[in-house]
Amino acid sequence: MTRMKLVVGVSGASGHVYAQRLLMWLADQGRAAGVETHLVFSKYGRLVWDHEIGTDPKSFDFPLYSAGDMTAPFASGSARFDACVIVPCSAGQLGRIAHGVSTDLVGRAADVMLKERKRLVLVLRESPYSLVHLRNMTAVTEAGGIVMPASPSFYSKPATTEAVVDTVTARILDLIGLDNDQMARWKGMP
Repeated sequence: MTRMKLVVGVSGASGHVYAQRLLMWLADQGRAAGVETHLVFSKYGRLVWDHEIGTDPKSFDFPLYSAGDMTAPFASGSARFDACVIVPCSAGQLGRIAHGVSTDLVGRAADVMLKERKRLVLVLRESPYSLVHLRNMTAVTEAGGIVMPASPSFYSKPATTEAVVDTVTARILDLIGLDNDQMARWKGMP
């Protein structure tokens, strides 16, 4: 039984390890929990994936759509998808989403989530922020999206690179409503 229909968009910013770790969780625990995951890369997202990760994303066995395929199910609100995560989200993709410019399927997926009042999480991978970036973050937030910078936390004392990355993927999963144990939770200090 499907519990959630999810789109994962991958844009051209650096930081594809965040997408990889999220997709690994979704392929294992997410699939077991009834999460139906669909995957789309922007044109440059696929180029950066190949450079930074180097594996074939088809290995996750999710439906994979091309950036120009506006016939994908999640290109329409009538398909009733529940959430979309764009990870990493480039500043350019953020700007296009903030202004309703759907030049590819990643942008269209985000546009559908906003118009349908569904969960949209943009994992921004940019630093430092310009005033333009900040205004675009405000516009997306005002439209109902969530802008989540890819900022790892360290209070769980992560001991490996994967554990550091998982502090971000845990928050992504939290924000779309999926219980996970990707990191130790803050319990306060004695």
